[in-house]
Amino acid sequence: MSKIFTPTNQIRLTNVAVVRIKKHGMRFEIACYKNKVQSWRAQTEKDLSEVLQTETVFANVSKGQVAKKEDLIKAFGKDDQVEICKEILAKGELQVSEKERHANLESTFKEIATMVSDKCVNPETNRAYPVTIIEKAMKDAHYSIKPNKNVKSQALDVIKLLKQSIPIEKAQMRVKITVTNCKDKKLRFDDIPKLLKVKESESWTAGNGNIVALIDPGNYKIIESLHSTSRGEVTIEVLDLKHIKEDEEVL
Repeated sequence: MSKIFTPTNQIRLTNVAVVRIKKHGMRFEIACYKNKVQSWRAQTEKDLSEVLQTETVFANVSKGQVAKKEDLIKAFGKDDQVEICKEILAKGELQVSEKERHANLESTFKEIATMVSDKCVNPETNRAYPVTIIEKAMKDAHYSIKPNKNVKSQALDVIKLLKQSIPIEKAQMRVKITVTNCKDKKLRFDDIPKLLKVKESESWTAGNGNIVALIDPGNYKIIESLHSTSRGEVTIEVLDLKHIKEDEEVL
């Protein structure tokens, strides 16, 4: 019985996600685990071994054809497989079927809407919008998913876009700011107040004070950094991560 000949430079891979790039008229591919490419690009996955099925650059993954060393050097200026894999991961195009592409876009669309709903409110009522309302507003605004951009960045883009059609702002944080040994009134009446959205209460005794206020989430780190000032010690405590009314907004 004759033996079946299998070329030694061929690796058979199935059930993979393929990322492809074309350089100098040549095609190069890498074999990845499904659902891991976007995680790598969003920097939520940092372990390359969790993304790549093999640290090998292919001319054709489905046929198991490994790229030639001379072709790698010509196209990438090097033959380091790991570094080339990283470049293809960053710049290459993820190959998916039309059905998978549609499912991925729908899933990402829902994820973005959920993040916007979770982080934002109608500033007129301080109530959160349900995800369905955000999805409808995104569709009405003709927002298009950007496959190579992470969900958090796209959620920020959506918030800016939706401001043109509905009243929407990031939910405020409720914090308690404590100042001790404040020797300069400028810290008390200039540095801190300009970072507050709504001041709920304030009390001072000599150089020590407490302020309870609502702030934009982006100002938290700014206030926290004030602890290093020579004009007093500042500490900030989160009382409510997202200050909203419990019932949802209805349009």
